[in-house]
Amino acid sequence: MRSQPFKNGLAITTAVAAAAFLLTACGPSQPQPQGTSAGAATSSAAPPTSTPAGSEAASTPASSSSATPPSSAGPSRCKAANLTVSSDSAGGGAAGSVYSKLILTNSGTEACLLRGFPGVSLTADANGAPIGAPARQDGSSPVADVLLAPGQAGAAEMRYTQAGNYSDCTPTQAAGYRVYPPEETASLFLAEPRTACGNEAIELLTIGAFHAA
Repeated sequence: MRSQPFKNGLAITTAVAAAAFLLTACGPSQPQPQGTSAGAATSSAAPPTSTPAGSEAASTPASSSSATPPSSAGPSRCKAANLTVSSDSAGGGAAGSVYSKLILTNSGTEACLLRGFPGVSLTADANGAPIGAPARQDGSSPVADVLLAPGQAGAAEMRYTQAGNYSDCTPTQAAGYRVYPPEETASLFLAEPRTACGNEAIELLTIGAFHAA
C-alpha cells in the first residue's frame, strides 16, 4: 500500500513539468536584429541613375548652320576716276531755258552702277569754287539702277535758265560745270561756258536722275 503516494507524486510532478513547457512555448518570440533580412538589404540600395531623354542634345553646342552665309558682291558704284563727262544739247531751249543731257560714260575696265542724282554746279574753272546755287533735283524724275558696262553711258536731264532773266542775279562768268557722280566726293569738269548768278538764292540749274543713255 506504500506505492500509492509515489504514483500521486509522480503524476503531480509530470503535470507541473508539462505546464511549464507550455508556458515556455507560448511566450513571445525573440525579435530578430534589424537589417538582417534580404528584403531590407535590397530596399536600402540606391536606384541606378539614368540620363533624361534629350539631355545630350541640350548640352550640344549650336551647329554651324547659324553662321551667316557669304554674300555675293554686286557691281560697285561708278567713280569719277573711271568716268568721262559730256553733254547733248539737242533738247534745245524754251522760255529762256536751255535743255540738255548730262552724260557719264564708263571709261573703266569693269561694270559699275549709277543710281540717283548727280551734283552739278557752275564754276569759274576746273579747280574753281562753285558759283551760285547748285542744281536742284527734279523730283518728278524716277530713280533707277543704271548698270554701265565698259563703254556704256548713263544720262540725266538738265535745264539751265538764262541768268539774264533775273534782275538781282549779280552775273558772273562760269567756264563750265563741276559734276559729282551720285554718292561720290570726287568731281569731273565739263567745259561749257555759261553766265552764272552770284546770288545763291537764284537757282539756274535743275537736274534729273540718271537713266540709260
